[in-house]
Amino acid sequence: MLSALACCLLSSSSYAQYPQVHHTKYLLKAPTVRKFYVGSGLDAAIFSTATIHHDAGTPEVNGIANTNINTLGIIRFTYAVNLGVTFNFNFSPHVGMFTGLDIKNIGYIEQSNGYTLKRRTYNVGVPLGFKFGNMADNKCKVFLGGGIEAPINYNEKFFHDRDNKKRINEWFSDRTPQLMPYAFLGASFNHGISTKVQYYPNNFLNQNFKDDQGNMPNQGTVVNLIMFSIGFNMAVHVGHGNNHDHDHNNMK
Repeated sequence: MLSALACCLLSSSSYAQYPQVHHTKYLLKAPTVRKFYVGSGLDAAIFSTATIHHDAGTPEVNGIANTNINTLGIIRFTYAVNLGVTFNFNFSPHVGMFTGLDIKNIGYIEQSNGYTLKRRTYNVGVPLGFKFGNMADNKCKVFLGGGIEAPINYNEKFFHDRDNKKRINEWFSDRTPQLMPYAFLGASFNHGISTKVQYYPNNFLNQNFKDDQGNMPNQGTVVNLIMFSIGFNMAVHVGHGNNHDHDHNNMK
């Protein structure tokens, strides 16, 4: 009887230690966590606005501001051209980091008394972020970090009616800073869909800019961009896989 009891206890203990014997078909499907891979950019469709401040006596969207003005820009939507590539490195199944290279279309819209002012730039940027969650391909995770961008093209439109617009289009313009730092927070979900909020703490406009007549149209105006994007963080090329799961997950 004692021998039989000992055998039963030993069998139960073995079963508790290795339940995968009856669940092998699930454990063998454990996703691979790759140490390094290249992925698509985090931005595709971008919704942006801005906090806008005008000092009294400085140019506003239509004339001169009589008092200090603090307002929020109109929501601006764009899907072209927002492209990028990310270089991802995973330290463990739950922690990783990434950098990359991207180009995005950012800007804001301001309206007052029936007049509309639209300003935007095409920026080339480099992000640096950390991610936390399930590091397997296209699984849920959150990410945060910052980066820096360089504007390469500036465009401005001012109009009362759309048939009569004043336009400015300049490459490597002095109307904006040469560099634009930013911070971001986002999440990536199953199938690679990602969302992100990005904030630019520095002024979008160069207040020291002078036009051909010596005027300073940006003086006294401070614009801080806020951006929300929806994108696809998909692996486009994968190096050698490395499964960080425990060895017992690979037992047959």
